[in-house]
Amino acid sequence: MEKQKIVRSLMIFAALTTLAACSAYETRPAAPAMTSGGVLTGANGMTLYTFDKDAANSGKSVCNGPCATNWPPLFAMDGDTPAGDYGIVVRDDGKKQWSFKGKPLYFWIKDQKPGDKTGDGVNNVWRTAAP
Repeated sequence: MEKQKIVRSLMIFAALTTLAACSAYETRPAAPAMTSGGVLTGANGMTLYTFDKDAANSGKSVCNGPCATNWPPLFAMDGDTPAGDYGIVVRDDGKKQWSFKGKPLYFWIKDQKPGDKTGDGVNNVWRTAAP
């Protein structure tokens, strides 16, 4: 009976050690965006955009409130860190947003499926984000 308890304890220990080791290696993409058809896209395949009124490398987004409803930000998660051309800006509401080459990245609410680029040129201030 004692031997069974020891074996069971060792099995539980091994399982917990394996789980701890696996959790140390989170599965996050190498970059917050991908390239598809010559433009940047989110993990969902939807086109990403930049806003001409955002000053590059300012560390902030000027698209807030109703603007952000139509142009949802590409949010960064806690623990995400800038790398390469990708940075993180802090929005007026305190949330974090990914940027590319200093320009915050957004989706367009009217794009319906991956590959849509209907936001390019809206009000002559929105551009598809290109690598």
